[in-house]
Amino acid sequence: MSESPLKVWLDRDGALLRLRLARPKANIVDAEMIGALHAALDQHRGVAALRGVLLDAEGPHFSFGASVEEHLAERCAQMLASLHALVLAMVEFPKPILVAVRGQCLGGGLEVVLAGGPIFAAPDAQLGQPEMKLGVFAPAASCLLPWRVNQAVAEDLLWSGRSLDGTAAHAVGLVHTLADDPEAAALAYFDEHLAPKSAAALACAVAAARAPRIRELRERLAEVERLYLDQLMSTRDANEGLAAFLARRSPTWEHR
Repeated sequence: MSESPLKVWLDRDGALLRLRLARPKANIVDAEMIGALHAALDQHRGVAALRGVLLDAEGPHFSFGASVEEHLAERCAQMLASLHALVLAMVEFPKPILVAVRGQCLGGGLEVVLAGGPIFAAPDAQLGQPEMKLGVFAPAASCLLPWRVNQAVAEDLLWSGRSLDGTAAHAVGLVHTLADDPEAAALAYFDEHLAPKSAAALACAVAAARAPRIRELRERLAEVERLYLDQLMSTRDANEGLAAFLARRSPTWEHR
């Protein structure tokens, strides 16, 4: 039995749930990682005194993204369903989920981050949705990015596949706080702004702020999942892009 890809512990006398991706340096968001994150949130959802969660990662990079092998046509339906269930579990979690980002934070890794709360990032972090370079698109990010930035910026990132460094991501509102030590900055935020609060009041505040968007997100995730599975994955180029990535060669697009 392999070691868990996620480290889970309680901090701050049980007020803060710590979740740490623990398969550096890539910290791939594969089925096992998704399952571990979902299980940890489910296990701690009812902890009455909890005032927040801090999600970070071991190693120099937050995550290189999802497993490309799990994006292949025969496996992607299961992958999307589990990732989108995790996204909903995070958005619906009754306490704020702070996220600390170093290094690369790409693809499915950024989608997980977007489902959390305030993002604390190093100035030289790299945040992006490079799926278009593989001939596919980012379903969850298509729904979540417009929550964080304006529609034009979201479309630029989703269509170009380019990354922003932490400084540029902060300038467009994607990153909440820039810090050389994002974990320390997130902990300081928690200690000042969340730890002194009533956990019951925080739960109500989170629900009040997010209720309309949660309803919208459920519908939108279902829509983009159908688009991905029924239309995108029936194209020649999507399958070519994924195959080319796994073969470490440049894709040849036929635009069909």
